Amino acid sequence: MLTKTQKARVMKTVQKHQTDTGSASVQVALLTKQIGELTTHLRKHLKDKHSRRGLLQMVADRRSHLKYLEKSDKKEYNKVIKSLGLKK
Repeated sequence: MLTKTQKARVMKTVQKHQTDTGSASVQVALLTKQIGELTTHLRKHLKDKHSRRGLLQMVADRRSHLKYLEKSDKKEYNKVIKSLGLKK
């Protein structure tokens, strides 16, 4: 789980305007942060199957948001990929 301050810090990096909390780029950034935290959790707790399933759902959700972003706004897609360090 991300705290409010962590979410705010992540959202500031990719927001288009001050109140942008639900755009595809913001959602991709938040999912990337959550995936990173859950990955470190799963390295420590190998048998946590429920969290592993949640991780796979988050990865699939992020992939679908990235596909949408790539189709709708290629420039924003490249900016998000570069700022989050994701590979195509």
